[in-house]
Amino acid sequence: MSKSRNLLTEWLKFDYTADQIKESREQHGGKIVMKGILQKADTLNQNGRVYPESILSREVRNYQKFIKENRALGECDHPDSSVVELKNSSHIIRKAWMDGKTCFGLVELLDTPSGKILQSLVESGVTLGISSRGVGSTSREGDYDVVQDDFQLICWDFVSEPSTPGAFMMKEGRDFTRADLNRHFTKSDRIDRVFNDILEW
Repeated sequence: MSKSRNLLTEWLKFDYTADQIKESREQHGGKIVMKGILQKADTLNQNGRVYPESILSREVRNYQKFIKENRALGECDHPDSSVVELKNSSHIIRKAWMDGKTCFGLVELLDTPSGKILQSLVESGVTLGISSRGVGSTSREGDYDVVQDDFQLICWDFVSEPSTPGAFMMKEGRDFTRADLNRHFTKSDRIDRVFNDILEW
């Protein structure tokens, strides 16, 4: 029986004060650059999923290629797509790293239309979340789902904090085909993933 690969999303709070925003603009030539937790491994999240440390660490390593190539873009809100739309890009991940079981990141808000909306929300004190978007399958283990080895991280998006727990998560269940993945991951990306897996082995 083959596993179905679905769009998987996660959410964490990304909080910044007015003083931190002002300091960021002063230090980064007028840009808002935020540092915070992007994701946690081996931790039950709000939608009942656990990302094993080995899988999250691997995906953060693979994501370095996107960062180096200045294409680690994300959007405001999660679209129902495995593709980051340039016209909707609001921010770029400048750094992502693992510290123990926690993935931290440095995120720059862009001067795009969506980025300006995000900047305005942040400057107005709106509490935002940061949420991963990726494709993969899960396996039920007791009361929670464990993300499987076929998981591929696409990006981190900014999302609003929901009033109902779990309301921020995208509806799961949409299957992704090889063509969907090929629109996001180039042949070069797939080759890099294989080499990274071999080097880790």
